[in-house]
Amino acid sequence: MNRPPVTAAGAEELNKELERLKKEERPKIVKSIAEAREHGDLKENAEYHAAREQQGFCEGRIQELEGVLSNAQVIDVAAVGAANAGKVVFGAWVELEEVESGETIEYQIVGDIESDIKKGRIAVSSPVARALIGKEEGDIATVQAPGGIREYEIIEVRYA
Repeated sequence: MNRPPVTAAGAEELNKELERLKKEERPKIVKSIAEAREHGDLKENAEYHAAREQQGFCEGRIQELEGVLSNAQVIDVAAVGAANAGKVVFGAWVELEEVESGETIEYQIVGDIESDIKKGRIAVSSPVARALIGKEEGDIATVQAPGGIREYEIIEVRYA
């Protein structure tokens, strides 16, 4: 069985979301359904149908999180970093400079479920992450992007 990797911090965030959904969102939705039922005919009750739809989304996310967390391989970034000093590995923060434009960007390589580009977290399965894994500071990583080939110089690798 393939166990998806997740950072310890990512697993903690996912657990917090799961607890919030179970302890806060689920009871609110149940209450909304009960209130909507009191309004009478369920066939033409928009509030009831909206609450049931919201319940479906909530329960689906709960199942997804429980499944991921039960199968996930939680990886301690600090331990991985200590063993691979200076190398790009799962969980590392990588500062990159695009060779052509000189623009710098920073990413953390994380599991698919915890990736969030707005927070600078890219999935280990992404083309950029695959090009970076195994490289060291000063190396050039070549990425096949939809807009063509891009080259990035690895400025700094850290494990926070």
